[in-house]
Amino acid sequence: MSANENPLPVFADPSGVEPALDPAWIAETVEIALDEDLGPLPGRDVTTQATIPPSSTGTADLVARDDGTVAGLVAVRETLEQVSDRLGLPVPRVTFHAQDGHAVVRGQVLATIAGRTQVLLVAERTMLNLASRASGVATAAAAWTRALEGTGARVLDTRKTTPGLRALDKYAVRAGGGTNKRMGLYDVAMVKDNHVVAAGSVGAAVAAVRGAFPDVPIQVEADTTAQALEALDAGADFLLLDNMPTPVLAETVASVRAREGRDGVAAHVELEATGNLTLDRAREVAETGVDYLSVGALTHSAPILDLALDLHAEVERVPAR
Repeated sequence: MSANENPLPVFADPSGVEPALDPAWIAETVEIALDEDLGPLPGRDVTTQATIPPSSTGTADLVARDDGTVAGLVAVRETLEQVSDRLGLPVPRVTFHAQDGHAVVRGQVLATIAGRTQVLLVAERTMLNLASRASGVATAAAAWTRALEGTGARVLDTRKTTPGLRALDKYAVRAGGGTNKRMGLYDVAMVKDNHVVAAGSVGAAVAAVRGAFPDVPIQVEADTTAQALEALDAGADFLLLDNMPTPVLAETVASVRAREGRDGVAAHVELEATGNLTLDRAREVAETGVDYLSVGALTHSAPILDLALDLHAEVERVPAR
């Protein structure tokens, strides 16, 4: 069957994930990445600009070099636009054949880009860095999502993100079917052991947060069943159950569920398991009845998904001198 008989799908917009990335954030991040690569504005690519005339045109495919879940395609067009502006050249035409959040296979064309060859090659590494990073995180999140399917539990990310790329990392987790826990220190309070030491007790720490920031949810970390019940008595409605062996975790979940809706405890206390979680024990942890499994490795250890830009049009050569 020829390519014309079996055409690639076309997507006008590669953003298939909600909430979407803030366009202003994408623009700022791409600008920083290009400054890193090209030097001070407008910047230069000494190899490309020396070997390829500005008038040269070409077509390139953005291709997956491995199976995975794609994310970060939303940065492709922004990168091309900014590079075009820096070089004073027309913006290439982009045709997307996949959307963020799609499962892709090795060799699959994710986008086709046609335009000035200088723009394609100058933009190449920035596009690949952002999309490969995001796709790696999305691929990891998708693996956990599949492992938890049917259990009722969901995988959560953490704040263990790449500095400056938290929005992209957490967007990529959503692309892989995962859930964002909190975006930072500002939107959810998490009372951990050091806060308890500083405040004097779990109850004092929770009361202090409620008094200062009554609008934010409060989560309390617990290492034992007794600590979890103490946190309930203090008024917590979200517990982080840290590094518990599966039998202890199951006992703690049962004890908390038995208290729900009684003595001022919330009708449903959200429970999150964390610490030493691996894919091979994901289901057994989920089956204890927790609502979430939080996995820092989604963002701090996920390998990139290998993506490449393959130029397949003839390129004009600079005449020999």
